[in-house]
Amino acid sequence: MNANQPTSFPPNRSTSLLTDMYELTMLQAALNDGTAHRQCAFEVFSRRLPNERRYGVVAGTTRVLRAVRDFVFTEEQLEHLDFLDERTLDYLRGYRFTGQIDGYREGDLYFPYSPILTVRGTFAECVILETVILSIMNADSAIASAAARMVTAADGRPIIEMGSRRTHEYAAVTASRAAYLAGFTATSNLEASHRYGIPASGTSAHAWTLLHVNEDGTPNEAAAFRAQIESLGVDTTLLVDTYDITKGVETAIEVAGTALGGVRIDSGDLGAVTRRVRRQLDDLGAHDTRIVVSSDLDEFAIAGLRGDPVDVYGVGTSVVTGSGAPTASMVYKLVEVEGHPVAKRSRGKAMTGGAKQAARTHRATGVAVEEVVHPFGSPTPDVGRLSATCLTVPLVRDGATVEGLPTLEDSRAYLAEQLLTLPWEGLALSRDEPAISTRFVGFPAQ
Repeated sequence: MNANQPTSFPPNRSTSLLTDMYELTMLQAALNDGTAHRQCAFEVFSRRLPNERRYGVVAGTTRVLRAVRDFVFTEEQLEHLDFLDERTLDYLRGYRFTGQIDGYREGDLYFPYSPILTVRGTFAECVILETVILSIMNADSAIASAAARMVTAADGRPIIEMGSRRTHEYAAVTASRAAYLAGFTATSNLEASHRYGIPASGTSAHAWTLLHVNEDGTPNEAAAFRAQIESLGVDTTLLVDTYDITKGVETAIEVAGTALGGVRIDSGDLGAVTRRVRRQLDDLGAHDTRIVVSSDLDEFAIAGLRGDPVDVYGVGTSVVTGSGAPTASMVYKLVEVEGHPVAKRSRGKAMTGGAKQAARTHRATGVAVEEVVHPFGSPTPDVGRLSATCLTVPLVRDGATVEGLPTLEDSRAYLAEQLLTLPWEGLALSRDEPAISTRFVGFPAQ
């Protein structure tokens, strides 16, 4: 989806109050002391990768551009801001971002201190975007980073995102988008499917099977299966673990025949159960019936099932919560004022001043070697016999989103390609150092 493409967002949407109060109090002080219109550069980066993962995935960029476009103040909103003086309210009344935004492509990989996004303009127009930018990129990148690890663990087998009930109702929609960007094949969330064009998937829950009882109150699993097939067709997936799995599989094939699309298992020791179910299906002649598994899967559980006869994974809680890392720990820092580098030097939070861009170097085989960060606007440093790919691209010019930015499908394909460039150890699920290092070139000693 491009920032300019139609979606199911409401018309006249405003993102301006998706912010923290101190951004507006800083704005007021800057207007009063004359610093508001100084030309500045702010940078989004992360000092470390969560849980000592090997790489991160940039996600949410398109949503950020839409949020910046919609960052306008209504009169009703301004009435609520009674802690501001009239000068500041008047500034906000006419606010439109008119600066420049450059950054990594959505779907690119990032590492500690990668300059993921650079926002340039006056202090006033840039500082008030901090919270909305970080809230989108931290959440989406955390989910996409976790989801990409799950896709790697699945080793080519499809994964369905089904975590809506485990997070905020609107976070579920954007989580679906981030998971799809990372390589998930479908979502159970219909708003995500409608808004972003993600394939939707879903059949029935245990409640459907439990609904079907005989007059004496005894279960009638066959009736539930029969009704589902009559409604959805024989290619549907039947949930077979409401009662006894072995009996459930037997009943499913009796009702549907050997052309049944799939059976889903949501409980038990999934490795042992899927092996037993696969043998049973094959013995019954249902050789093409798929086995779908769910039940609190994460990347480690998926990797543990790699040798078992699983055809499709369903992942919920772990993906919408970033699999233990619900934020990407990105920050938004002022790095340049009127061409002068500025940098925070607090212990444990040191950074390099100056607006930046980056290139990634590769061997002739295509394997990534390192990320080279250099001053914004300067030529890519000499990398010897390695090849260098520029990572920083224009996203917004003079307040307008650049034409021809990648669609969600484009970014999804791009990420799949980038994962193939990592050194083999970079795809490991264990904790360790980042897959490639980040090197700064052309900056004065801080």
